Amino acid sequence: MFPSLSVFFPAYNDAPSLPGLLQKTFATLERHVTDYEVIVVNDGSQDRTAQVLDELSRRYAPHLRVVTHPRNRGYGGALRTGFAAARKEFVFYTDADSQYDVTELPLLLARMTPDTGLVNGYKLERRDPAHRVWIGSAYNFCARLLFLIRIRDIDCDYRLIRRALLDKIQLTSTSGAVCVELVRKLELSGWRVDEVGVHHYERLYGRSQFFRIRSLAVTFSQILRLWVRLVILR
Repeated sequence: MFPSLSVFFPAYNDAPSLPGLLQKTFATLERHVTDYEVIVVNDGSQDRTAQVLDELSRRYAPHLRVVTHPRNRGYGGALRTGFAAARKEFVFYTDADSQYDVTELPLLLARMTPDTGLVNGYKLERRDPAHRVWIGSAYNFCARLLFLIRIRDIDCDYRLIRRALLDKIQLTSTSGAVCVELVRKLELSGWRVDEVGVHHYERLYGRSQFFRIRSLAVTFSQILRLWVRLVILR
């Protein structure tokens, strides 16, 4: 059994996927983790996410906590809130849209050794429309090249992290650029980084918030500033 784990999900308009996601999460944790908590960060959702989480909080009390942003703070803002709320020795997060299978979490737990700081998933096959696959591949290639990042899939938000490392780094990004910032700073920590392949599934509900003109503009402007800070001025 894994000793101590915080699991959190950043959620934005993910009401349809949350009941099934949390059911699978708690079933997995009960089998594989001794001491756990689950956190959902409701990032200013405009659908029924708040109502659904209220019902689920009663069902899964006291292990489920909900943190609510009155206004949408962006993906980076949601991740920063989730990391700050986590209380256990290790932290796992993935998105609340169920494009990743939370039942594959034990694959990451098995790779967490005493000298490992991050176990990062990588998509065995990306199950998205062709244009998103192409954009994602180009983004991943450029980000790895610019930031000298070693892991193969920066865009795979399926991560197990030692919380002591999160306490030592300060994240500033509010957009999807947070993934580049997070991975770069964890790799610079000197702790071992491991990777494991995980499955990726088609989105069943809603639409991605990343692949919008405004979101892309904010992300790339923040990436440029990060590159200056973390590579040029380092």
